[in-house]
Amino acid sequence: MPLEIKQLHQHFVGEVSGVDLTKPLTAAEAAAIEAGMDRYAVLIFHGQDITDEQQIAFSKNFGDLELPDNKSNIIKDHERRVRREIADVSNLGKDNEPLDRNDRRRFFNFGNQLWHSDSSFRVIPSKYSLLSCRSVVSRGGNTEFADMRAAYDALDDWQKAEVDGLICEHSLMYSRGILGFTELTDEEKANFKPVRQSLVRQHPVTGRKSLYLSAHAGGIVGWPMPEARSLLRDLNDHATHPDFVYVHKWRLHDLVIWDNRQTMHRVRRFPDTTEKRDMRRTTLTGGVQTAQQEDQLRAAE
Repeated sequence: MPLEIKQLHQHFVGEVSGVDLTKPLTAAEAAAIEAGMDRYAVLIFHGQDITDEQQIAFSKNFGDLELPDNKSNIIKDHERRVRREIADVSNLGKDNEPLDRNDRRRFFNFGNQLWHSDSSFRVIPSKYSLLSCRSVVSRGGNTEFADMRAAYDALDDWQKAEVDGLICEHSLMYSRGILGFTELTDEEKANFKPVRQSLVRQHPVTGRKSLYLSAHAGGIVGWPMPEARSLLRDLNDHATHPDFVYVHKWRLHDLVIWDNRQTMHRVRRFPDTTEKRDMRRTTLTGGVQTAQQEDQLRAAE
């Protein structure tokens, strides 16, 4: 059976069939999947019972892995449950049990319930995220995706003129601060210093423009803070209108790939203190900056 992609949403999202991710991809299969990502921005693969090693091997068909560092999380190396190449976005501790209700790592993970783009808080943000579902919960835990290309296209001409060329500041301090997670150590504050990202991005292959938004975005360079956050809030409300959103209800052994340059996503609430939601993500680096970083200015702050 040849590889096929069926569109699931009026704007984006493709369901892939005819490929077994436990086996190495052919060059033709890899090219078809990458072309599908350019077109659909989100691809869904059902029934892929893969190991961490197979997920890593599959991911490397599309770029270089983005490895975790102390600038992207509060989890320490000794607390890690899975190998370093895998971002553990589960609700589980090293003992494979749900985190305690008052665990600081649990509070930090609530940020995943906000609309965001993975690693927009890095100087070089990510390209793709690839999430493998190793266990499901009885209710909740859906992941929602928003097509930021369609959201940009739907702006009025005057709105496009307003946002083109703007530079936003992104930081984990902004997204976690929204939820009241403000008790950071001095080291964490230093690690989470804001980086700059363009508010409008253009896809390197298709040329389509998209809004580059995230809960990590907390300001606009050169704008007063209240005005910046007012605009960002309006844009987020616009971009997450139901017309632009697809809801994915996870099945065991689903693998979903999304393009962080063209989408936002969020996970919905689930019984995270009583049920196990084992989700393992590989992330590919985008390779380029979206905006010039003024390192000397940032270092002086």
